Amino acid sequence: MFSLPRKPRNWYPGATYHITQRGNRKSEIFYDNHDYLKYLGLLEETQQKLPFTLHTYCLMPNHIHLQLETKETPLSETMRIVNSRYAIYFNKKYELIGHVFQDRYWAQLILDDWYMLEASKYIHLNPVEANMVENPEIYPWSSCAAYFAPQKTNPLISTERILSFFSSPSNKNYIRYLNSEERNSELLAPLLAKNPFIKNSAYNNNKLQENHNSI
Repeated sequence: MFSLPRKPRNWYPGATYHITQRGNRKSEIFYDNHDYLKYLGLLEETQQKLPFTLHTYCLMPNHIHLQLETKETPLSETMRIVNSRYAIYFNKKYELIGHVFQDRYWAQLILDDWYMLEASKYIHLNPVEANMVENPEIYPWSSCAAYFAPQKTNPLISTERILSFFSSPSNKNYIRYLNSEERNSELLAPLLAKNPFIKNSAYNNNKLQENHNSI
């Protein structure tokens, strides 16, 4: 018996992805606050050495969401460094052996602004959908607070691209977007100006649902 080589992921400089990584057998990968902080610290250390832009993130107890834009380093290399270092830390701390993460990470290439926007909403609303918090901005292990309160700087996050889709005041309109089921043309005037012939988003919604079902 032999295993076939893994199919290489579609990557090019500037490629942006919605990434999900879950714990082995859907087990928890964060047991306490120090674990969340460790993972975020590893992301920041890797970002400094191999630059990338992180637009949103959410660390849930048994899985991770990242909305990441690459630069000169392939996504596979970035994820290999972060996940392997976290797995070593986790197993050593809790005296475990074996895999911390299940399979390869899931990564959907983001090819249009609508999916970019909808993925950010999906990621930030994860704790709300899981009934962990009532309001997404109070969940401590996501990037949502950086969008709600620009004065609260988060060195990991760049909010500019997503907020550029909204009319001024962009951060307040992003909040309204998260709390609404409708696509308000007044809120999204800059995005609609760039994309006057936006089509049905069934493809994007299907991809988000596919990701949700796999968690």
